[in-house]
Amino acid sequence: MTIKIYRGRDCVHHDVSSEHPENPDRLYAIDDQLLSSGLEMICQHGDAKQVKRENLALAHDPYYVDSIFQRSPRTGVIWLEQDTGMTPITLSAALYAAGAGCDAVDWVMEEEDRQAFCAVRPPGHHAEYDNAMGFCLFNNIAVAARYALKHYELSRVAIIDFDVHHGNGTENIIAGDRQILMCSSFQHPFYPHSGHPVSASNILSAPLKAGATGEEFREKVNYWFDALRNFMPELILISAGFDAHAEDAMGQLRLREDDYHWVSKQLRNVADDVCHGRIVSMLEGGYNQSALGRSVVAHIKGLHGDEQSH
Repeated sequence: MTIKIYRGRDCVHHDVSSEHPENPDRLYAIDDQLLSSGLEMICQHGDAKQVKRENLALAHDPYYVDSIFQRSPRTGVIWLEQDTGMTPITLSAALYAAGAGCDAVDWVMEEEDRQAFCAVRPPGHHAEYDNAMGFCLFNNIAVAARYALKHYELSRVAIIDFDVHHGNGTENIIAGDRQILMCSSFQHPFYPHSGHPVSASNILSAPLKAGATGEEFREKVNYWFDALRNFMPELILISAGFDAHAEDAMGQLRLREDDYHWVSKQLRNVADDVCHGRIVSMLEGGYNQSALGRSVVAHIKGLHGDEQSH
């Protein structure tokens, strides 16, 4: 199997509170489902390295990066904003999470027909150029995109984000960048109260009303795939949030595993057509642990081009 799963050593140790929805059990739930599905045995596995500071600066204000390092606590928890806390291990976890994206880019660019999924946290798509937000310190997907453009001298990469929340941080960082096309679906109106209308011509959005079903999701995002083929990215990156699942209380969308499998397989088909099958996917949201684990399995099967079993 050409899919490789990347993990970061301290990603399971970042834990601001047992009451916080973005907690280590998310990764354990994914691992449990990967084992029970049999994917754990047939996927390849990689241990991420921490991201280099200069790669963070491809997507973030260097002064902001410095401030995160400086504010990392020696004990206890500090809050960068109301949802985003840091413990003594959080900085390390965030560096591994961002590093996983860069390592995955390296791996998929080495050969054709490779896909990677980064089972890492904290997530990233709410982190703006110079601001932490919504559980996110560094924007993992934007760092990976800019890293790919610089280190492999690519002309075009695409970012697809189907989290229930708009990836405001990613849009903030890449808006107007003609080398990056972002396709984004999200519940609207909803936190973080952005994304519609779009801020630049390189952003394609598919806002969904509360209660929208998987059928409505598929209808709304179906135009992405022709747009992606026309853009001809040399690499596809996915902000894979699974909190639009019907069982996830974080939002009010009604997606199921089949919908995540469908969109993932469509993106794999596009990747086969335009970029030799090269895809890097990074975990964003997903807070109902059972639904999260099952959805990740469906996502990985879709990326591999497998049929979804019922």
